[in-house]
Amino acid sequence: MILLKNHNKLLISIIIFALLTTAFSDSYTTINIDNIATVVALGFDGDSDNNLKVSFQFAKPSSISESGPSGESSSIVKTVSASSIDSAINLMNNYMGKELTFSHCKLIVFSEEIANNNIENEIFTLVNDIQIRPSSNIIISKCSAEDYINNSKPALETLIAKYYEVFLSSSQFTGYTSNATIGDFFDRIICHSCNPYAILGGINLQLPGNSEDLTTNNETSSKSNSSTLSGDTTSENIGLAVFQKGTLVGELNAIETLSFMCLENEIKGFLISIPDDSNPTGYLDVYLTPTKDTKIDISLVNGSPYIKINSEYSGQIYSMSTSSNYLDSKKLDAVSKACNHYLETTFTDYLYKTAKELHSDVNSFGRKAQKLFLTTADFDNYDWNEEYKNSFFDVSVNTNVKIAGLLSDT
Repeated sequence: MILLKNHNKLLISIIIFALLTTAFSDSYTTINIDNIATVVALGFDGDSDNNLKVSFQFAKPSSISESGPSGESSSIVKTVSASSIDSAINLMNNYMGKELTFSHCKLIVFSEEIANNNIENEIFTLVNDIQIRPSSNIIISKCSAEDYINNSKPALETLIAKYYEVFLSSSQFTGYTSNATIGDFFDRIICHSCNPYAILGGINLQLPGNSEDLTTNNETSSKSNSSTLSGDTTSENIGLAVFQKGTLVGELNAIETLSFMCLENEIKGFLISIPDDSNPTGYLDVYLTPTKDTKIDISLVNGSPYIKINSEYSGQIYSMSTSSNYLDSKKLDAVSKACNHYLETTFTDYLYKTAKELHSDVNSFGRKAQKLFLTTADFDNYDWNEEYKNSFFDVSVNTNVKIAGLLSDT
C-alpha cells in the first residue's frame, strides 16, 4: 500500500514537472514576441523582371506597447522580389530569421502601375490567408507602394499600428476618402451587381507635371500626389481608385469621392464652398449634415437603368464678412437654393462619370436593381455591370441652411 502511494506521488511529480517544463521552455514553436515578426503593412510593386516586389513594414517589438526614443521610427521596412506573394513571404521569413505574422496587418498597398494590369490573383491570395483580416484597408498608390509605406509617418501617434487604425477617421466629416477594405474589394470582384474601389494614396510631394494641377484646381478637385499640402513629405489619402473587377480604370478626386460618400450614407457632415452673392469674387463656406439617408429608386426604361436620387441636408453658414446679411431669411433661402444647385450638379457629374467614362458601379446600384427581376438568372442574363454604362440619372437635393455660431442668436 505504501509502495502504491509512493508510486502515485512520483507519477504526479513527473506530470507536474513535464507541464512546467513545457510551459516555461524557450521552444521556438511557442508563439511569443521573441520568435515572430509582426507585419503591419504590405506593399506590392512590379519590377523589371516581371516579378512581384513586396514591401513588408514591421512593427519594432518595443513599439508594440511603447514608443521608442524621440525621433526613432516605430517600424522598419524591408523589400524583396519574388515570383509570387508566398515566395516573397518565404524569403522574408528566412531573411528575418523569424516567422512573419499578419494578424495585425492594417494596410495593403498596390502601386498604380500594378493595379493597371489586374490584381485579382493577388487579392484572392491575400484573402485566402487566414491571418489577413478582411478589415485591412486597401490603397492604390500613385507613387510606388514602397515609397508610400516608407513615407507613412504618424504625426500625432507614437505607434504606426495605431496610426493605421485611425488615419481614415476623417472620412466621416470630410468625405474626401473612404474606409475601403480588402474584404469588401474581394466581395465586389465576384459580384455581378457592383464593382470594387480602393483608397487613392500618394505622397504630398509636388512632382513634375503636377504644378498645373495645383494652380488651376481648388481643394475639392485635388487627389493624392497632387494636393496643396506642404510640409514634411508624408503619405496622404485623397480620392478613390475605381475598378472593373481587378483592373484599375480611373480615379475620383476629392469632390467626386464626397459624392460617393453621400450616396453611400457614410458621412456625418461635410463642408462645401459656393459662390457668395455678397462678394462676387468670393466663396461662402457651408457645413452640411444629412437629415435622412439618401433615397435611391431604380427602374428600367427601354431596357436602360433609370436611377433617381433624393437627398436632404441641413446647413450652417461658417464663413462671414462685414457685408454679409445672412440673418435675413430671404438670403438664407437663396443660400439653400445655391447649395441645392451645387450638390445636384456635383452628384450628377459624378454619376455620369462612373457610368459613361468608367463603366463602373461603385455605389452598388445593381444590388437595388435585383428586385426588378423575377429570378437571379434573369438578373445575371441582364448583365448589370455591362448595362450600367447606359444609365441615366435624376438627382434632387433639398437643403435648409441656417446661420451658425453666435450671430444666429442676435
